[in-house]
Amino acid sequence: MFEHIKFANPEAFYLLLLIPLAILWFWFKGSKSYPTLQISDLSIFPSRKNRIKEILLYFTWFLRIVVVGLLVTSFARPQSSSSRRDVNIEGIDIVMALDISGSMLAEDFKPNRLEASKEVAKEFIRGRSNDRIGLVVFSGESFTQCPLTTDHGVLLNLISDIKSGMIEDGTAIGDGLGTAVNRLKESTAISKVIILLTDGENNRGFIDPLSAAEIAKVYNLRVYTIGVGTIGLAPYPQETPFGRQYLQMEVRIDEPLMRQIANMTGGKYFRATDNKKLKEIYQEIDQLEKSKIDVTEFRRKSEEFYPFAFAAFALMLLDFFISSVFLRRFT
Repeated sequence: MFEHIKFANPEAFYLLLLIPLAILWFWFKGSKSYPTLQISDLSIFPSRKNRIKEILLYFTWFLRIVVVGLLVTSFARPQSSSSRRDVNIEGIDIVMALDISGSMLAEDFKPNRLEASKEVAKEFIRGRSNDRIGLVVFSGESFTQCPLTTDHGVLLNLISDIKSGMIEDGTAIGDGLGTAVNRLKESTAISKVIILLTDGENNRGFIDPLSAAEIAKVYNLRVYTIGVGTIGLAPYPQETPFGRQYLQMEVRIDEPLMRQIANMTGGKYFRATDNKKLKEIYQEIDQLEKSKIDVTEFRRKSEEFYPFAFAAFALMLLDFFISSVFLRRFT
């Protein structure tokens, strides 16, 4: 209710410090301002069970405290603001093609390449609230895990469900890229982007990666390629009768192919050797593919102190009425 209320003179609230001072004065000094009469016996006075005037005396003090609070709030000048924004967004459609082959379980990334890639991808998606994003996964073959959508909550859940072994093993880079192209070719967005992430060489599938890149070029799709894997050897877990053991496997990424795909489509090739570098790559892509937003903003402020001032005035009249009618003093 009050989330859009701001105060033009917030320093006026320091005047509220007068309230506890007034209460202390009333407690220690106020009662002594009335004359006293000492008598030895109260039996000549009728018993008074009606303490209405005493209650009204305290009530008027309470009213005065509330009046001070309302007047101070009025002095602080509460204001509400309304605004109108005309936003023009240059839409960007993005399809992420993610390698989920068995080699993505290598642990040169923490906890492994696949999980690290999923977490960085989810962080990237959270920062692209204005874009439609889809997801393609591939290993020995490819399929669409999520079509283009602005429902990023559903997309994030589907990314979390990705596991290696969902489909036949292998690295079908051409099929993965081809499926991503198929998802974007009908898009009417001004900017259309594919982010292709893999850790190996093309060894499966029916579509040649360069042929898929040619098709992407025809449809004006920009492809950013990412190779994930350390330089040299990487530890790969393998289950044996004696428990999990680690094999040191050579990291083999077809970097010339990745560069060629990116260059053909106007994209860029990146090499990620650890979690930090992978995160930096997605941050760079995020900067390269920003939505263009033109904003026309109009603001209007309205004074909101009138209700507080009117309430203070009404309570002052009530205090005057009670004091004049029920708490009259004779001198």
